[in-house]
Amino acid sequence: MKNYSYVAKDNAGKTVKGTLEAESPQEVLEKIHDMGLFCVSYTEALGGGKKNSYRFNTKKLAFSCRQLAAMMTSGLTIVRALDILYKEEEHKGAKAAWLGVYEDVNKGATFTDALRTRQGTFPDFFISMVDAGETSGTLDLTMQRLSDYYANSNKLNNKVKSASTYPIILGILCVAMVIGMFTFIMPQFAGMMAEEDMPALSRALFGFSDFVKSKWYILLIAVAVIVFGIIYGLKVESVRLWFDRVKIKMPAVGPLMVKIYEGRFARTLSSLYSSGISMVECLERSSKILNNTYVDKCFIQVVDEVKQGSPLSASLTKTEIFEGMFCSIIYVGEESGALDEILEKTADFYEEEADSAVERLVGLMEPLMIVIMGAAIGLCLAGIFPLLYGGMAGMENT
Repeated sequence: MKNYSYVAKDNAGKTVKGTLEAESPQEVLEKIHDMGLFCVSYTEALGGGKKNSYRFNTKKLAFSCRQLAAMMTSGLTIVRALDILYKEEEHKGAKAAWLGVYEDVNKGATFTDALRTRQGTFPDFFISMVDAGETSGTLDLTMQRLSDYYANSNKLNNKVKSASTYPIILGILCVAMVIGMFTFIMPQFAGMMAEEDMPALSRALFGFSDFVKSKWYILLIAVAVIVFGIIYGLKVESVRLWFDRVKIKMPAVGPLMVKIYEGRFARTLSSLYSSGISMVECLERSSKILNNTYVDKCFIQVVDEVKQGSPLSASLTKTEIFEGMFCSIIYVGEESGALDEILEKTADFYEEEADSAVERLVGLMEPLMIVIMGAAIGLCLAGIFPLLYGGMAGMENT
């Protein structure tokens, strides 16, 4: 079953447009006739058939772009390159996506249009770069740039995941240890002293221990409510805006987040601008890559000022988001007329800074977890020691 777009006229001469599914062009004409319409024209819709829900990640995009760049540099056409790419692809979802793109391009569609018909499968940044490459006639060079871009993005993502592993494990152990102390260890000391003779801290800890043992489901419900409350709260625009602003304004954490944003922004802007895309469109798409609503809002003003002829460096400085040195480097690029080259070198520098920033950001979590674990253990011991000393004193008196 294929999708067809049609243009027809009714009995009153009014133009009617629509889409329908059919096995053949003859069936299309029959269905249009059955609706009481006169067919003017029809075309097979691009991306017809089943929808592909597969979404390419940075690793898969880096590999695919590298393959396409190598084949096109060797002299193969984009149609032949896509044919080889989908046939060599092993993942079922990716194979179906590239097959659909190949079929559309083979029918005469542009590579960009074939990608756009599969919304959600390919990132907007990828489609924009391909569009610029096709327009300028440098698609092979664009694919190489995309390969480098997604390879660097994948490297950063992997570094974040690997660096986050230890703090996550430490956090899980911390929670498990606290639950174990309050459910198994604390109850062992409950009978060593009468409740009315216990210090206030000990009574509170033993009360909490009894609550955890008898009404643990309430804690689970409370945790679930908090988690879902945060998830849905961040979907509210005002809450998300406040949270994203706090992220870059926090002491210690904020400057590290800005380093990461500078690295991603520089690389994205460099890739887009060197492909011949206008600065306004570069800025609009680059800000989306950062995934920060507060930065997006600030960039609305930046885009407006650039449209009016203001220098990019001056507009970025007014946002008070990026470092002064970063804005100064862009100013030098604008004054020298070599902004694309300056951006590329700046991207290399700030990506290294971003890598270091990620390591420092995750490194701050490790001592925090250790402090939490120490505080939990110390709190439990502070409640148990009075009972031990009280029990030993009672034994000596007897």
